[in-house]
Amino acid sequence: MTFILIGAIFLLFILIASMVKVVPQRTAIIVERLGKYRATFTAGFQILIPFFDKVRYRHTLKEQAIDVAPQICITRDNIAVEVDGILYLQVLDPQKASYGIDNYRFASIQIAQTTMRSVIGKLELDRTFEERESINATIVDAVDKASEPWGVKVTRYEVKN
Repeated sequence: MTFILIGAIFLLFILIASMVKVVPQRTAIIVERLGKYRATFTAGFQILIPFFDKVRYRHTLKEQAIDVAPQICITRDNIAVEVDGILYLQVLDPQKASYGIDNYRFASIQIAQTTMRSVIGKLELDRTFEERESINATIVDAVDKASEPWGVKVTRYEVKN
């Protein structure tokens, strides 16, 4: 009889522990109920219904620094230049970032690389270092426009090499 009571108390403890979620500051959790979007939980104490609610996505609302891999760009005077950079972005709408696109980080990197190749291709080698600020601004504008439906905001871009 005591084993059954101890087992019931243990199961009750597990059930209550699975109901309670404490969401850290600057974090958002997307919750689905039976596979359908239910709510976005932000910082604080939150309660889930066991077996029905499930945490599907977890996003940080902090600014994220993403390394853009080095790539070869051809300048207007046909000289190959290896260029890489750092993309800084922030999730503004966790629901759109979850359901609007499969992987917003990968997509942002691809758009940044494509735009970088395009901008470098319009410049001569001598002007690539002088135009670094305008290259950064052009990439930020392009990625920011493309990522608007995903609920992501690009804060800045920096060319490393």
